[in-house]
Amino acid sequence: MDKTSTVETGTLAALSAVLGVFDENLAVIARELGLQAHVEGTAIRFEGEAADIGAEVIRSLLSTIEAGGSIDKSSLLYCISLAREGHASDIEGVMQGVVAVSARGKPVKCKTVGQKNYVDAIKKNTVTFGVGPAGTGKTYLAVCLAVAAFKGKTVDKIILTRPAVEAGEKLGFLPGDLQTKVDPYLRPLYDALQEMFGFETYQKLMEKGSIEVAPLAYMRGRTLSNAFVILDEAQNATREQMKMFLTRLGDGSKMVVTGDLTQTDLPDGKTSGLKHAISILKGVEDIAVCRLTEKDVVRHPLVAQIVRAYEAAEGKRKKEDRK
Repeated sequence: MDKTSTVETGTLAALSAVLGVFDENLAVIARELGLQAHVEGTAIRFEGEAADIGAEVIRSLLSTIEAGGSIDKSSLLYCISLAREGHASDIEGVMQGVVAVSARGKPVKCKTVGQKNYVDAIKKNTVTFGVGPAGTGKTYLAVCLAVAAFKGKTVDKIILTRPAVEAGEKLGFLPGDLQTKVDPYLRPLYDALQEMFGFETYQKLMEKGSIEVAPLAYMRGRTLSNAFVILDEAQNATREQMKMFLTRLGDGSKMVVTGDLTQTDLPDGKTSGLKHAISILKGVEDIAVCRLTEKDVVRHPLVAQIVRAYEAAEGKRKKEDRK
């Protein structure tokens, strides 16, 4: 006999928010878990082997709504995966607290447990490595925290950098001034900053030098004090560049190093400085290493599937190479 489990949403407003447009959320839960779902007044009843899991998902969604969060397909599928693992209640902690507020007044919140752990690590430690696939929010969340620190006067400056691997760091042959030359490599960082500050404020801060965006090679010989420093796409930094960057750390500063070790563009024979740094610095006090996975991808749901497919293909290739 099938199990049954019922969740009372309390109000029609809460019920409507959980169900989604044309009951789409309920349909996704029922399909993913193989359940029959019924709406009875303001309650939702599930029938099937995973009825208890379905009920846990609904409770998690209710908690998300109460915390001021919204439900999209990506967050719904994430709730379902957590519930399957017996960790549905973890989503409640994720929704607590605002990372930053955008120029338009939109609060930025973590969407996964991995993102919450990453944000907490950055707040707690002086140096944090955020490693994971595209779409996990590594760079965006770091920029949000940098903006929050600047607005809160915790730091005097925001410095964003990344290796210009495609140009071999030899930017002199390109036309225009330095900013024009590096713009293509740093565009994702500009976009995040403009969203958080607003275009006019962002422009003024750039002119004042309160925000600095430059290629990694231009960090050499400096001491970065009272600054929030982010090294993006760090998988493309060499071991020498990574050592150079990390030793720029000055008083009152915080560093975040982000990258995806599966997307290294370094020439053959060059070891990723990110991979090397993680291996030798893991366990050092005040340095954190956070690993995000496809479960933390918050872009279109297909992105997570694409990441998994590429990881599976890479694993198969390595297995064949060992034969």
